[in-house]
Amino acid sequence: MQPSAVNNTQNLTASPSQFYTWRNYRCAYEVHQPNNTTSEGIPLLLIHPIGVGLSRQFWQRFCREWYNSGQHNSIYNPDLLGCGESDMPHLAYTPSDWAEQLQYFLQTVVQKPVIVVVQGALLPVAIALIQKESNLISRLVLSGPPPWALMTNKPPEWQQKFLWNVLDSPFGNPFYRYARTPKFLRSFSTRQLFASENAVDTEWLNTLVAGAENLASRHAVFSFLAGFWRDDYTSSIASIRQPTLAVVGESASSISQKSKKETPDKCLADYLECLPQCRGIKINGRNVLPYESTAEFVAAIAPFINEVS
Repeated sequence: MQPSAVNNTQNLTASPSQFYTWRNYRCAYEVHQPNNTTSEGIPLLLIHPIGVGLSRQFWQRFCREWYNSGQHNSIYNPDLLGCGESDMPHLAYTPSDWAEQLQYFLQTVVQKPVIVVVQGALLPVAIALIQKESNLISRLVLSGPPPWALMTNKPPEWQQKFLWNVLDSPFGNPFYRYARTPKFLRSFSTRQLFASENAVDTEWLNTLVAGAENLASRHAVFSFLAGFWRDDYTSSIASIRQPTLAVVGESASSISQKSKKETPDKCLADYLECLPQCRGIKINGRNVLPYESTAEFVAAIAPFINEVS
């Protein structure tokens, strides 16, 4: 817990929710600017994780700390389709879908190069976005990237479709209703996401409960659980030419049986080996570093971002 990141908001100016239309869907975003000063440097584009109740609200603590620490970059913080205030159509979402949404967002709303900061297993969305719109992405920050085994092994398509069909059935509705209860969310967060049980605070739980209130938010979550984001990204990652910073938690873990034994050092080494222009750093925390270790995460990425600001 970083008190300054939670309580001090004097240096943050956030616009109200704004909207644009993509594929006839209404998509939400917000823009943050430093208060009482002019924004400087290359803007940040934040890609939030997918999970029960997760949306762009995941980044609010990071945005506050970013400006409290004296940074001046503008921040673009969109809701992916199926999440937050964006429309929630009944779809089996893929990384390419979300990447195309963000490509349109960059082309029509931002209209300038950005530094992408992507959380966790949404890395495939950032990879697809770079492939689609490389000229508008200056640098890439990976927050808690997935273990290498998950990024280089594609499950059988029948398995992904089977899991989707099971979840997207009468069984899925009561499952999601249970998964959005504070009891489940606290237990899952403690077991899988945070290094410290005390870090699973009221702000986190209230945000997730509110974000999962609309049952239609389950479609994005079920798409993620079905593994539509899984593929062999070895060659795609190796083709990334943008300077990249990988930030891994000292207590990073995986929910996958295949990669449970992979250490944070091994995870970092794999990305450093495959990405042409990558550097890496470990900080305290587990799998949701911008929330659990906000001040340390900001301190870790600010020098990398300011190199081109």
